[in-house]
Parts: sequence; C-alpha cells; structure tokens
Amino acid sequence: MMGRKSMVTLGDADLVDLVRSGGPRSEAAAAELFGRYHTRVYAWCRRYRRDPDQALDLAQDVLLTAWRSLATWEGKAPFGGWLFVVTHHACLRAARARPLARDEDCELEDLPDPRPDPASDLEDRQEREALLALVRQNLDPQEQRAVWLRCAEHMPVDEITRVLGLHSASGARGMLQTARRKLKAARDRQDREGNVTGPQGPSGPGEP
Repeated sequence: MMGRKSMVTLGDADLVDLVRSGGPRSEAAAAELFGRYHTRVYAWCRRYRRDPDQALDLAQDVLLTAWRSLATWEGKAPFGGWLFVVTHHACLRAARARPLARDEDCELEDLPDPRPDPASDLEDRQEREALLALVRQNLDPQEQRAVWLRCAEHMPVDEITRVLGLHSASGARGMLQTARRKLKAARDRQDREGNVTGPQGPSGPGEP
C-alpha cells in the first residue's frame, strides 16, 4: 500500500485522482495535496485578513471548500491556479463586510479602483473602459492576462509566472513592468493628442 511518504513523488493531478477515488489512500492523498499549498493559501488569505489568526482560520476554510469542490477541477489549468481562484472567491465572500486590504505590490497602479460615490459612477466607468481599451490596444494577449491576474485577481507574481508558464529569468514581474511601461507610453500619447485636439479644435487657435 502506498504511504504518505511515497505520495510526495506524485504530481498534483495524480493526487487529485486518488482523492476523488475515495479509496483507502484518498485521505493520505488529500493530506499531501493540500499540505503542499497550505502555506501559499495562508499567504493569499493574509492579503484580506491582516490578523494572523483570522488569516489562518480563513485558510483552513478555503482548503475545506477546495476539498469539497475538487470535482470541479477539470485539469485544463494547473491545480495551483484553480486553487487560487477558489481562495480568491472565498476571501471575497469573507471580506464582503469589510474593505479589502490594499495590494501595495500591484505595479500597474494606474488601474482605477471602484468608488462608492454614486455621483462619480459614470465617470468611473468611462475611465475604466478607457483604460481597458488601452490594455487591449497596446498589450499582447499574454501581457493582458498577466495584468488581469495581478491587478484584478490579486494573484502573487510567482504564481502568475507558474500559471502562464513563463521561463524567463524575470518571469511575470518583468512582463508586468513591460506592460506598465507600454500603458504609460500610451497614456502619454493620449495626453499629447488631447492637448493638440483640445477645446480649440485640431485647426488651432489662428483659424476659424
């Protein structure tokens, strides 16, 4: 019979199959599988709960939720990426009654945060739509996905590197820095063009 020690050599997908089988090895497989990610899940939960004890309780709830939802993992994405999504949604539900901790590591700080003031809702949507248009027009699909995972899903940079399968030395951090430069340059161009075609129109002040 395969013991816990032997399961260390198995991949995540093999462990998931063992857990789903419900056989005598499923409990040991679950302990190995979720034990691999406990520290990472706890780190993700700390982004939503500053208190270490609350973050630990939330991490335990997340792992229990993931275990109960294991049948929904289809194997198309890495198990770690799927577990992050489960963690993210669980943290959002738990944090609904209080403001989320600000992600100070997000390098694309130009992304607008939603504002609760109803009077600014239209302006906020327009700004968000304009920024999303810049993202679509100036970033390649891989960069767009990295930006989304970092600034919308708050996924850690090292996890983005794994999920996207990046093999460069700088990984996702380098990709996000490149995306940030591209977006800044695009906004600078927009500002310059806005000054040229401002209230006086493209023909300039000297013409009717």
